[in-house]
Amino acid sequence: MSEARISVLVPGKIHPRVLERLRDRFDIVAVEKGERPQIDAETAKRIRGIAVAGSVNAAWMDALPNLEVIANFGVGYDGVDVGHAASKGIVVTNTPDVLNDEVADTAVGLLLNTVRQLPLAEKWLRDGRWVKEGSFPLSPFSLNGRHVGMYGLGRIGQEIAKRLEPFKVKISYHTRTRNADVAYDYFPTLLDMAKAVDTIIAIVPKTPQTHKVIDAEILAALGPEGVMINVGRGWSVDEEALIAALRDGTLGAAGLDVFYEEPHVPAALMELPNAVLLPHVASASVPTRNAMADLVSENIIQWFAKGTAVTPVPETPQKR
Repeated sequence: MSEARISVLVPGKIHPRVLERLRDRFDIVAVEKGERPQIDAETAKRIRGIAVAGSVNAAWMDALPNLEVIANFGVGYDGVDVGHAASKGIVVTNTPDVLNDEVADTAVGLLLNTVRQLPLAEKWLRDGRWVKEGSFPLSPFSLNGRHVGMYGLGRIGQEIAKRLEPFKVKISYHTRTRNADVAYDYFPTLLDMAKAVDTIIAIVPKTPQTHKVIDAEILAALGPEGVMINVGRGWSVDEEALIAALRDGTLGAAGLDVFYEEPHVPAALMELPNAVLLPHVASASVPTRNAMADLVSENIIQWFAKGTAVTPVPETPQKR
């Protein structure tokens, strides 16, 4: 079969640049998302690749007997059943590195907005209260002198830490294993770190081990001067515990770009003045999303042209 006749399935919406780049080389089969692909058996046999922004479960893979590659739009790929893909010899790819800087920049901006209450200060000005009532109240917190604990120190976590160094904050971290290449203080447990620091920045993936690990005990350990920032996954935070801690002053403030059940954000969380909330925009700039789209496309192009993916995930095959 010639490369021009290879069919690539696209479930639901994806960045238009992916479609633009792939259309010249492949037949694009666009379908709605669901439990199984709604295509006939003959079309299913022609599908050899998937380009997706979202999830691909085992049923989708089983319905496509000649599937070879799943190119995921995003650095996180928890929506793809990689274990099942690996068992079938299907390579899964993601988009690492191209979004590291954007997410790291957003994390630092979110931290500054949270400790200095900059969104509230802007609203004060826009609502005319500066003229009517005078200066905006002093922010209760400052970044100056803080001890930041990185929960997660992968590629994005390290970029966040590097950006924080010029702010003259102390930096520590907790990961499953110590990273011998960094000089920051290491804590073997998240609770140990929470007791030692006053700020946590979470940048961990969605795994069974990270489910709601930032709970009432962790938040209480941070204390009333504490700040919690999450630019990883909403999955890792117990939102009910967070709301209670912010409401009663157990925790000082929180800045969130991700939520447990996106795009649904608890009304109780939105009502809190000490919570800064963003709609999952950490990598959402035109240049970064274009780079992600290009990498999704290149993974599929390279797989069928050379038999190797550009950025395969470690759990699945690296080449044919």
